[in-house]
Amino acid sequence: MNSDKHTPRLLGAAFLLQAVASVVWSILLTSLIVSDNITESMTNIANNALQMRVSILFTMITAIGIVMLGSLLFVTLKKQNGKIALVALGLYLIEVAILAVSRIPAFALLRISQESVIAGHPASLQTLGNLLYECAEFGDWLHMLPFALGATLFYYLFFQSGYIPRILAIFGLIAALLALIGTPLVLLGYNVPMYVFIPNLPFELGVGLWLLVKGINAGSETRCEPPISNRKTL
Repeated sequence: MNSDKHTPRLLGAAFLLQAVASVVWSILLTSLIVSDNITESMTNIANNALQMRVSILFTMITAIGIVMLGSLLFVTLKKQNGKIALVALGLYLIEVAILAVSRIPAFALLRISQESVIAGHPASLQTLGNLLYECAEFGDWLHMLPFALGATLFYYLFFQSGYIPRILAIFGLIAALLALIGTPLVLLGYNVPMYVFIPNLPFELGVGLWLLVKGINAGSETRCEPPISNRKTL
């Protein structure tokens, strides 16, 4: 890590980018949705098309941020355990794919909402709009599953490395594990309080600022794998 002094700062910036972008698109989208009222929700979406498009744009920015974040986490933590870091990176890429695909029904919902308002909200378009919204919402939750798995692995390596204060790494592990427990329950139809998922945001902002300002403590590096020369050839 001493050979690249910029990587920790870039990693901190990636944490902040994807955290802020995810908050922005979530606020922009949820402010248009009226719980249990698809007609009013579609009217809000149709009348605020630019806001809906911007939310989709920020979702894509979030996806780009996750790719950057996963790649930089892999580069930073692969010395701890290359196999675990690679699996975690793969999970982050799966998260990105799910998140990106989930914006297709979100964009379709915008167009259907506009047509529904013009047509006076016929039942058929409301049914279709509700289906599209549920698909987009399901994708929003589904992408949290590979994130929680990947984050648990990455933050475990962070804890072992000592690159950041271990209390901060423990906080990240707890936040990721809470999301890992809560997300399957949501996908199975259970109501899970939002405070189960909220701890991820302060961790990402906190670790992002720490890395951006202080970098990593390379002197406390702990290797979990033997040198390459001592490993068995597959």
